[in-house]
Amino acid sequence: MSQPIIELRNVVKVYSSPAGDYEALKGITLDIYPGEFFGILGKSGAGKSTLMNMITGVDRLTSGEVLIHAGGQSVSVHTLSENELALWRGRTIGVVYQSFQLLPMLTLLQNVMLPMDLCGFYHPRKSRERALELLRRVELEDHAFKPPAFISGGQQQRVAIARALANDPPIIVADEPTGSLDSVTADHIFDFFEQLVAEGKTIIMVTHDHGLMPRFTRYVRIVDGEVVTEPVAEEASR
Repeated sequence: MSQPIIELRNVVKVYSSPAGDYEALKGITLDIYPGEFFGILGKSGAGKSTLMNMITGVDRLTSGEVLIHAGGQSVSVHTLSENELALWRGRTIGVVYQSFQLLPMLTLLQNVMLPMDLCGFYHPRKSRERALELLRRVELEDHAFKPPAFISGGQQQRVAIARALANDPPIIVADEPTGSLDSVTADHIFDFFEQLVAEGKTIIMVTHDHGLMPRFTRYVRIVDGEVVTEPVAEEASR
């Protein structure tokens, strides 16, 4: 196979609290390759979102290393300063959240343009044209000048995906992006992700829904902070 686009090497994450230390990730080693639609599956509290945060650098690891080879450079994510990390992440990884996280005081168009501004890619005409094109791709161009509150949850999730694509990052990470959507809307979101993979994007999707497994090109299961290769008990009993 080609070189991995993402390498995780013995990634450990420990959270400290008055009740004691909690090991959320217990030495995860994992390779993800360019052009994969990669699923990370597990129950709530298994460590899925923590693993996503290690890949994106949103949270700091306790030990181990995350290497990302994209955009013509290889980066050890957790050696970057906060400013370096924010700039690198904005250009390399688009993040889609279950809760959308659109800014309510901005229009849909402005929400999609925001990452371009934050990464220094903003150009009044070109940024607007690209944002409109992305909204067109997710079939929301007609709503471009509305605030998020004036569209449905499924439409907000499509705007969130358009925003994640704003800087044309090679990697998209999606944390339970269909978890709060009805099945028809969720299916449309999944179809769009599959289109992006066909265009060469690498997508990592976190989900608790084992029914989605056949739609991934590859997936792993996370149980209690570890990658497991055997079927989990609840799955084996089906």
